[in-house]
Amino acid sequence: MEFNSLEDLINYYKQYGRKCGFGVMTKRTEKGDDETVRYVTLACAHGGKARNRTLNVANPRPTGKTECKAKINALKSEGKFQLTTVHNIHNHDLNPKKSCFFRCNRKVSDAVKKVLDTNDMAGIRMNKSFGSLVVGAGGFENLPFLEKNYHNYIDKARHLRLGAGGAGALQQYFSQMQYKNLGFFALMDLDDEGRLKNVYWADPRSRAAYQYFGDVATFDTTYLTNRYGMPFAPFVSVNHHGQSILLGAGLISSEDTETFVWLFQTWLQCMDGIAPKAIITDQDRAMKNAIAIIFPNSRHRFCLWHILKKVPEKLGSYGSYKSGMKNNLMKCVYDMQSVEEFEEC
Repeated sequence: MEFNSLEDLINYYKQYGRKCGFGVMTKRTEKGDDETVRYVTLACAHGGKARNRTLNVANPRPTGKTECKAKINALKSEGKFQLTTVHNIHNHDLNPKKSCFFRCNRKVSDAVKKVLDTNDMAGIRMNKSFGSLVVGAGGFENLPFLEKNYHNYIDKARHLRLGAGGAGALQQYFSQMQYKNLGFFALMDLDDEGRLKNVYWADPRSRAAYQYFGDVATFDTTYLTNRYGMPFAPFVSVNHHGQSILLGAGLISSEDTETFVWLFQTWLQCMDGIAPKAIITDQDRAMKNAIAIIFPNSRHRFCLWHILKKVPEKLGSYGSYKSGMKNNLMKCVYDMQSVEEFEEC
């Protein structure tokens, strides 16, 4: 079989899985020299080994992984994807009646999103709004998404709203600042419906400080205690007095790779295309992916505070942790001045 695009292939296998009663996931992809996908493996969502992702051994979280081997492989040839391998044998029960509840099949359509947005802005409670959709569809089983997906969408939609006149007021403020000082930088990112998604700004002092102290920057996202719950994303460095200095900041609607790519690109544009030599973040995968795209030549390091915060979780159950391992670890981290000393510690 041949498919004109990767999207056509994925949609076909999802429809097949929905009809047969199993979920679908993208297990593996390989890119060619042109940075487009040339090889892909789509597999049953039950594939892979079960992993215990909780520290509570007595009450582990349930898992749906059964090491199922059902999959298809496809190779791109002459602009089309051709199936090279097909395995259709599953090691678990198939249930077509539950296909609509699989993650790969849960989707809120644009028409439903418009209704949900209207109801939310009109002040209709979430449970009543969702209940009306259930009645209209003729039952929970006929909805192509779960109540959790509905709540997630509304939460994200609220992030995109800055209230009546909020986005306009913000734009007006930025315009005033740019009029007073040409060095003030601000950029706003809008969605397809013209709503504010992300915003970044930096004053002239931050841009000037970057020229002197921008070799190493730290980046983190902290939630503000406001009604919108938008993550506040500051870029911070340290000056020659050991003081923290702001190198710009942003408000973002979500914490995914696409959003971080936009924010990092905007920051790079603000700083005249000069990337930092090193950037420090927490262990967020979306940040890691975005940094690899925008700052390929910068050293990416994880924040020491976040690493040490997890040490008690990983080693606290060992008796030697409190009897000396903790002090030795702290000495190794903070007191060693060279690579050789660190390795010998």
